[in-house]
Amino acid sequence: MIRIALGMLLGDRLKYLGLVAGLSFAALLITQQASIYNGFTGRVGSWLRDTGQADLWIMDPQVLFTEDRKALLDTALLRVRGTDGVAWAVPLFKAYVVCRVQDGTRVVVRLVGLDDATLTGAPPVMVEGELADLKQDRGILVDEHDARTGLRLRRGMGEPGVDEGPRELRIGDRIDINDHETVVVGTYRRTTEFFWDPVLYTTYTRALRMAPPERRVLTYVLARVQPGADVHEVAARIERATGLSALTAAEFEQVSKDFILEQTGILANFGITIALGFVIGALVAGQLLYNFVLDNSRAFASMKAMGATHGLLIRMVTVQVLYVTGVGFGIGLGLAALSGWLLARSGLAFQMVWQVPVLGGAAVLGCALVAGLISIARVLRLEPAMVFKA
Repeated sequence: MIRIALGMLLGDRLKYLGLVAGLSFAALLITQQASIYNGFTGRVGSWLRDTGQADLWIMDPQVLFTEDRKALLDTALLRVRGTDGVAWAVPLFKAYVVCRVQDGTRVVVRLVGLDDATLTGAPPVMVEGELADLKQDRGILVDEHDARTGLRLRRGMGEPGVDEGPRELRIGDRIDINDHETVVVGTYRRTTEFFWDPVLYTTYTRALRMAPPERRVLTYVLARVQPGADVHEVAARIERATGLSALTAAEFEQVSKDFILEQTGILANFGITIALGFVIGALVAGQLLYNFVLDNSRAFASMKAMGATHGLLIRMVTVQVLYVTGVGFGIGLGLAALSGWLLARSGLAFQMVWQVPVLGGAAVLGCALVAGLISIARVLRLEPAMVFKA
């Protein structure tokens, strides 16, 4: 009977291809958009993951996300260092500043100041130069992509009357940051971030000289716990001793994600598209499956007349639904993966983790089951006597 059910399904090629196409499109929409959403939001924590040398990030309790600068007093560093379970703690400066490249173009950048002695918090991969070169007089590091574009976010922003685009930055080039001359001593590679502004690295004391003067200048304290100590217990001690917030990188990333999702329409926009894929899949599959059952109603009625039970008919329709769902989802998932590969090559966000195919498969199966229930109800209501009607 299973072979008969599949033969009935594959015998009507037009409806079979329509079912596969509808479910494939639904699977493509659901898995592709979920993967883009996952990749897009995952970029919120890129800078935190690149700055992976510390166990804890200590900050003002009112900080909402990674770029929300609420500076601390310098004494916070000593108080963290004096907490039981802390192996070491170093300062980190991060702020938006305006710099001017050699052709006079002004660019807003994020300036990161690293601990002068250890350079903790440095970018993970150096492309040109050495990390130690940052200790040279007026030294800064520039991301390799930002260096190629001359720190511009778009082309055609060079000297007035010059239409040859920005010149790439090279080691030895000079950049003015708040009227402080700096020298590019190296380039690095970082993970693509959610925020688009260029990131320049220098030492902590040099960053303080370049930034506008403030009473509070310390942005974060990076801390490593002692071997064998529980990270969360040490974090709780720091919070009790200092009144500050102490988070792991994963917790800080989640806080940043939650804030951005609450303050933007990202979740709603992607959710609407994913829901649209579900609705399209359910409507297309429902209509075609129902028409398929109508066209084969005499065959199902004949089976009932020959003694086929309701359970057998339900299994036959279920096999048809599962078969067409598996084929449609496989094609849609393959198209989503292919589009993701192309998107990744172009630099757009795409990250398909294992949960996406699993949840996407469940969603597409749900579409097909909704349609299958309608079809099964029609099959169960068939009268065997209709076989003998003209």
